[in-house]
Amino acid sequence: MQNAPRYPRDMRGYGASPPDPAWPGGARIAVQIVLNYEEGGENNVLHGDAASEAFLSEIVGAAAWEGQRHWNMESIYEYGARAGFWRLHRMMAHLPVTVYGVATALARSPEQVAAMKSAGWEIASHGLKWVEYKDASEADERAHMAQAIRLHTDVVGTRPRGWYTGRCSMNTVRLAAEEGGFAYVADSYADDLPYWMRFGRRNQLIVPYTLDANDMRFATPQGFNAGDQFEAYLRDSFDTLYAEGGRMLSIGLHCRLIGRPGRAAALKRALEHMIGHNDVWFATREEIAAHWAKTHPAPKGERPSEMPLERFVEAFGGIFEHSPWIAERAHALELGAAHDSAAGVHSALSRVFRAASEDERLGVLTAHPDLAGKLAAAKRLTAESTAEQASAGLDALTEQEHATFFALNTRYIEKFGFPFIVAVRDHDKASILASFQRRVENDREPEFTEACRQVERIAELRLIEALG
Repeated sequence: MQNAPRYPRDMRGYGASPPDPAWPGGARIAVQIVLNYEEGGENNVLHGDAASEAFLSEIVGAAAWEGQRHWNMESIYEYGARAGFWRLHRMMAHLPVTVYGVATALARSPEQVAAMKSAGWEIASHGLKWVEYKDASEADERAHMAQAIRLHTDVVGTRPRGWYTGRCSMNTVRLAAEEGGFAYVADSYADDLPYWMRFGRRNQLIVPYTLDANDMRFATPQGFNAGDQFEAYLRDSFDTLYAEGGRMLSIGLHCRLIGRPGRAAALKRALEHMIGHNDVWFATREEIAAHWAKTHPAPKGERPSEMPLERFVEAFGGIFEHSPWIAERAHALELGAAHDSAAGVHSALSRVFRAASEDERLGVLTAHPDLAGKLAAAKRLTAESTAEQASAGLDALTEQEHATFFALNTRYIEKFGFPFIVAVRDHDKASILASFQRRVENDREPEFTEACRQVERIAELRLIEALG
């Protein structure tokens, strides 16, 4: 049997109601500062690369020089190590900071590494070399990752617990997860909160990073061209997330960019603005990862999009009354993480129902029992239908009420050829009876449409009860 198509991206995330992160101390926001240390790990023929660096510098429109060193580019990166780092260290030594350290850059900067450690900063891995991996083979990228971890461990004294490649491939996050030693991976920009991804049997925590609240935009088209623009952006980002509550603000910095004096002043003012608020948790990314893993551990249980056909039909074949074919066809759709919820499964099942022929949809309608009819009296309803009818008191009708429903059922079926269907959990006994009396006067086409709509609503309520 051909495998059902599955969509690997998660377009749902936390949906309309993100979880409460329960930040320590009741903080409204977690602020996470990243200092990228790349100087000495950039593209350079001295480092065995084919060309010079061309990314994130003061040189507008810089191009890689094949087979040559680029004196101006090298000196810009050297500024970050020689001057910019120390300016930022003096400014933020009292704050929790995560360093994204390129392993070869760290190896070439022993005094800076010592200063990072003395400040208590977390040193995460930014890869072996600061190069592009989009065209790298999986084997080469895996090997570079292993080399980066070994070199990082030798230079820093402990292995990295966080990973961020930056210029990554489609394999990067999976490879980091498979490596097995990372508390978090940061190669994502997909959320304001950490989240879990599953790779095989391993759940990997993702602590997303940022490219917007990031000084790299001083070196990109339509980016920041003055410090006050960066300051305003950081303040607005903080104020919005602080007002929302329960969020995380990531700030991305580079020694050679924000370390310049005309920009460092803006960063200082922005940080003072944040520090001046109550209920702010400044934390390293490793601290955030540890808190999240404890407070919101990786979800357990089956995910609908990962169920084999037999299990999917077993779980959802009865959502549309006595119509397992709907679940069978839904399983063959392009399902993904967005379908691992009541709303997602309902969307897939409803798509199949709406695309079915009129005769097939009529079959679904006729599979539904009469309200308060003979099957209910004989206790031969499905468990779902029994609970639904009981929720509106239809299992405890008076003799007169039984007679009224019997007469309406008879008239309705004779007129339309299918039973009266209503999502009883949306009603009480009186409103059901009123709806019955009103709808029996409809013409067949609009009533068929309304009955189908009610079938979908019943399915939705059943899925909410089953999946939350």
